[in-house]
Amino acid sequence: MTAITQNLPWFIKDLGVSIVGQKCYTSIVENLDFSDVECLKYSISKGLGLGIVVGGSIMKVPQLLLIISARSARGLSLTAYVLETLAYAITLAYAYRNNFPFSTYGENLFLTIQNVIITALIVHYNPPNILASRSPRQRVILAAQATIATAIPLAIFPTSTIALFQLATLPLSLFSKLPQIRQNYRAQSTGQLSAFAVISQIGGCLARLFTTAQEVGDPIVAAGFALALALNIVLGVQLWLYWGKDEKEEIEIGHVGISEKARTHWTPPQKVEVVIPPASPGGRASPRPSNRRWSRKVD
Repeated sequence: MTAITQNLPWFIKDLGVSIVGQKCYTSIVENLDFSDVECLKYSISKGLGLGIVVGGSIMKVPQLLLIISARSARGLSLTAYVLETLAYAITLAYAYRNNFPFSTYGENLFLTIQNVIITALIVHYNPPNILASRSPRQRVILAAQATIATAIPLAIFPTSTIALFQLATLPLSLFSKLPQIRQNYRAQSTGQLSAFAVISQIGGCLARLFTTAQEVGDPIVAAGFALALALNIVLGVQLWLYWGKDEKEEIEIGHVGISEKARTHWTPPQKVEVVIPPASPGGRASPRPSNRRWSRKVD
């Protein structure tokens, strides 16, 4: 078997060396020495990291398609997506500034971009009350301006300040999921929430805990992934509990609540015909007889 692995095409060898390094490539690939635990863990970490980056590039695509096809962002929390996007962007800036391997944070780039688009769609289809009076174009422009205003500080602030921001991603991760969890609980439905996205995030957080321990060793980053894992598991449980259930929407008329189901089966009252008697043949209505009597005057 080693006769094959030691004579692989040059482009495969160069790719392998660029990913795991010459030492681990020789040990794991060419010599098939799986007893080299250090290189084995490192190679697995690199493979998982690249897989997460590739998966992250399409993780939120099903969510995007759900919103666009339904032309609605029902069940999605705007607050949750804003905070989650901010957490992704901070983690991306922190990892880039500290020269971490791209395989340990690359998915944050794609997730940030996808989340920005989803947030804009939420603002477009289900705007908050403060933006409801504005036109769709104005709402999208405001969302774009907010995105740029957030990106500029992350690009120009010093690394020490970005490190403080990274500490803030822990509460951000917590508060980014709580609005969505609360909204799901209140509605007893997950609305347009994508099961693929939630399950992918659970798997990604598990893998990231391993890759962070192997390649980065940053406790702040690891704590963020651990917290995100716990909250994503809660969302996964909600998806399982509320699967196939419609959102309970109620409209209050006075003190009477009419549920969505009742409105669906409500039937309008029967048509009532009003018959108006025809006018007199002369075209003028006959004068009503008066109780007053008239008499002719005799000279």
